[in-house]
Amino acid sequence: MKKIVSTLTALLITSYANGIESINIIDKPIDFGQERIDMTKEYIKSHYGFEVENIEIEPKIIVLHWTAEMSFDKSFKRLQPQKLFSDRKDIANAGALNVSAQFMVKRDGTIYRLMPENWMARHVIGLNYSSIGIENIGGKSNQAEDLTPAQLQANIALVRYLKAKYPTITKMIGHHEYQEMEKSEFWLEKDKGYRTEKTDPGAKFMQDVREAVVDLNLSGV
Repeated sequence: MKKIVSTLTALLITSYANGIESINIIDKPIDFGQERIDMTKEYIKSHYGFEVENIEIEPKIIVLHWTAEMSFDKSFKRLQPQKLFSDRKDIANAGALNVSAQFMVKRDGTIYRLMPENWMARHVIGLNYSSIGIENIGGKSNQAEDLTPAQLQANIALVRYLKAKYPTITKMIGHHEYQEMEKSEFWLEKDKGYRTEKTDPGAKFMQDVREAVVDLNLSGV
């Protein structure tokens, strides 16, 4: 297993350019047309109190997730449409903008970029305007800490890539830790009743990623 993981890491980190680790990222865009851009602007206005001309962000936080769905295709199709699915009653009152993330990692470690890295995605309450989200296929039924060794290595490589590309990134958290950020300078959510309980991506996974990138000095909550 260690040999397989080491080989995968070597494949992911292929070269260096301008100090940025070059990794194998496959672009697989979700639908992000003018309608989604406009809904994102409205979300920023209603939840954060900002009127913006564009939806570009300055990344300061990396947030790791799991999908709770074991199929990549099904997970992708949940994020693909511009509007939120009607079954998301837990967050529907907070707006019609569909959930999204900048990246998604398959169970074999393949990394997909779903949208521009510096556009705001709806993936974490209160912190969207300063964070990049990484979704991992797994976490069956939102209970099993079942993310794979290949995903672990892919997340480590992706975190290193992002930190090198965006020096403004100073924090990395798991989705399950987001409410602990409420008193931080990054928290923007105006609706005090808009919260959800999360378990992803699991404490062990976060610990393993943190240990592997300790040299980057990314603080947690």
